[in-house]
Amino acid sequence: MSEIVLVVGAGAGLSAAVARRFAKQGAQIALAARHPDKLDGLAAELGARAYACDVTDRAAVDDMVAQVTAELGLPDVVMFNPSARARGPFVELDPEAVKQALLVTCYGGYLVCNAVVPGMAARGSGTLLLTGASASVKGYAQSASFAMGKFGLRGLAQSLAREFQPQGLHIAHFVIDGAIRSASRPDDGSDALLDPAAIAETYYQVTRQHRSAWSWEVELRPWVETF
Repeated sequence: MSEIVLVVGAGAGLSAAVARRFAKQGAQIALAARHPDKLDGLAAELGARAYACDVTDRAAVDDMVAQVTAELGLPDVVMFNPSARARGPFVELDPEAVKQALLVTCYGGYLVCNAVVPGMAARGSGTLLLTGASASVKGYAQSASFAMGKFGLRGLAQSLAREFQPQGLHIAHFVIDGAIRSASRPDDGSDALLDPAAIAETYYQVTRQHRSAWSWEVELRPWVETF
């Protein structure tokens, strides 16, 4: 029976690379995004199914997970990838923009985990992959909302790992400490940008770890990135 992988916050970058890596091993892929029409090409490429989901809306998250479960089965692996930020000097930030950033980056992670963890715990297996950033461990100037959201997501991952790892669930948080290569940000050949396929390989390998040696957090950075 093929593995079922749900990628929440799917798009053209890291999430697509993760979806491709699992699809390469024969997994059934479910892609979720606020605007699923943007996923038509990736879904066709992978034979995946696309679902609409606003991660800040509990009913939308619950409905999406219920639909995926009804059509494919309860996911074995769930990747949470969405994030948002309000940039600028702290005293000039729009409180509503900060609130929205926190809802997407942190509360959305809670809602997705809340929707899948009970079923995974009852089954006794499941893996949650939560995408963090440099801001998960370093609060930069003029980036308060992003730091708050990513710190919160990291705290969620650590708390879930301590509570549900003994029940057979593997929860892993990834600190992506550097810029990711993309079509709009090409690498000049120096490997100064993280290769999304290389990151995806680490995500995949974490899901293959033996339960006697699980990682709850992995930090990834290009060789030129400072600590």
